[in-house]
Amino acid sequence: MLNALIQNPTEGVEVLTDTEPVKKTLSIIELISSGGVAGQFIIGLLFILLIVALYIYFERLFAIKAASQIDRNFMNEIKDHVTNGKIDSAQTLCSQQNTPVSRLIGKGISRIGKPLEDINTAIENAGRLEVYGLEKNVSVLATISGAAPMIGFLGTVIGMILSIFEIANSGGQIDIKLLADGLYTAMTTTVAGLVVGIVAYITYNHLVVRTDKVVYQMESNSLEFLDHLNEPI
Repeated sequence: MLNALIQNPTEGVEVLTDTEPVKKTLSIIELISSGGVAGQFIIGLLFILLIVALYIYFERLFAIKAASQIDRNFMNEIKDHVTNGKIDSAQTLCSQQNTPVSRLIGKGISRIGKPLEDINTAIENAGRLEVYGLEKNVSVLATISGAAPMIGFLGTVIGMILSIFEIANSGGQIDIKLLADGLYTAMTTTVAGLVVGIVAYITYNHLVVRTDKVVYQMESNSLEFLDHLNEPI
């Protein structure tokens, strides 16, 4: 038996070998580059849309934030000036504030002496212009939120077409390596389109809410000003 072990030293002994699979990591850049020319083009387009959406969001956010800032004593000072007949002082105060609310009140002050209905109409017309200015380019976010997923889905269709084309040219023998480019194009463009669409949708709704608050502020102060003009002396 000793001779047998000497002749076959590995018999009955478990030999340990390194057979564990090597884990492969895939970076975002590699994932995009694996999608082929079509996938890279669509993802590049989606990236541009994402930059445009973020630029519009932050530009409008700061503009709306600046428009909503107004001195708490502004209306009290305006009413005091109007009551005392200091129309010029009231106009100067509105010019110094330079906010949508102050511009609306300034438009109403410039019509003092005319019928109350004319003053109300002038404020409403000025208010429409102010709202249009606040909503500048916000509709582009809504367009991007709808278009980005559709562009991503277009990439999905292109990727599937590429995969089917490779299957047809392989003589019916399916090789996953032949399908890789098409599948990468389909998956990466879908994810990119959804991400851009979600970002644009969230930012659009946030700007709408912030704009509505400024519009409410404009309406509230305008009504307060008209009520003051309608009070008996």
